[in-house]
Parts: sequence; C-alpha cells; structure tokens
Amino acid sequence: MIHENAFVHESAWIDEPVTIGAGTRIWHFVHLLPHTVIGADCVLGQNVMAGPRVSIGDGCKIQNNVSIYEGVTLEENVFCGPSCVFTNVLLPRAHVERKDEFAATLVRGGATIGANATVVCGNTLGAYSMIAAGAVVTRDVPDFALVAGIPARRIGWVSRSGERLGQDLVCPRTGERYAERGGRLAPLEGKDSA
Repeated sequence: MIHENAFVHESAWIDEPVTIGAGTRIWHFVHLLPHTVIGADCVLGQNVMAGPRVSIGDGCKIQNNVSIYEGVTLEENVFCGPSCVFTNVLLPRAHVERKDEFAATLVRGGATIGANATVVCGNTLGAYSMIAAGAVVTRDVPDFALVAGIPARRIGWVSRSGERLGQDLVCPRTGERYAERGGRLAPLEGKDSA
C-alpha cells in the first residue's frame, strides 16, 4: 500500500506488496523488495535498495547507494549516510547457501551512520548513537556513543542533537544535560536537565 501523499519517482521499482507511509519520498532508481515497510516522512535517495522484509521507521533519511537487506530494522529518525553498508551474513561464500543464517541488525531511533561506514550484522546501534564516516561496526554500540575507526571504538558521546559532548556532558546546542553511569550515557530529566 502506497499512501496517496507519498512520492515515488517514475524510475523506482516497487515489488508489491510494500507499505510506504504518508509524506515519504522515493527517488531515482530505488528498488523496494516485497514485504518492506517504510514509515511516514522518510526520504530514500538515488539507488537505494531495501528488502525483502525490511522495516524502516518514520522520519528516516537514507542517502544515495545504500542497500538495506533482510534482517535490518531501522527505528524512527535514523540517518544513513551515502554508501553506508549493512551486511546480513557473518561468513558469506558464493557457493554456500546461508539465507537461514541471516543475523538481525537493529538501528535504534535517532542514530546516525556516516558515509561509507559498514555495519556488520548481528549488532545493535543504540539510540542517538553516531557512527563516523568509514567506521566498521563489529559490536553493539551504546546509546549516545560516538564511534570511529576500524573496528569502531567509542571516542566520545553525542547529544540527541548530534553535538559532541565535552567533559561537562552538556549539549552546546540545546543545553540539555547528560550523566554517565557504568559506561552508559543518559539525559538528565526534571530539575537536573537544565
């Protein structure tokens, strides 16, 4: 089902059944495979491939040349930079069928994946985490973590707005305050937040 307020470019190839939410824009040469669900207000750039059986939440932005394979789930407001890569099999061989070995990858709400980064399957990228351009993710990434390198390691923390946090753990854009406990970061709520 394609919502009447969605835009699908004439060069896109849609293999029914798919679901495309209101306000979503599907651009040049996109290929959507069956049973793919795309939420509202998403943007899929040129040459994106998604599916089969992929879930993309509301407000996601997927830049050019990204393939989202079966086993990958993007929650709401995820940003996928140009040519970032998702895998779905840990030990691929051209001559060995491994479709029953797809490992699930979950990208939590608000996360950002930089251009040309690779996300090895079977991992979870935490809410509002930021994966640096060119990084290779080989293990779970905590919420709000900034990771870079090969393999990716945490090099800092970022706010919900995507700003790198200093030692005071205060977002320079919004003033929102955070606290680190046990190697995890969380926003402070209530009177401690401002």
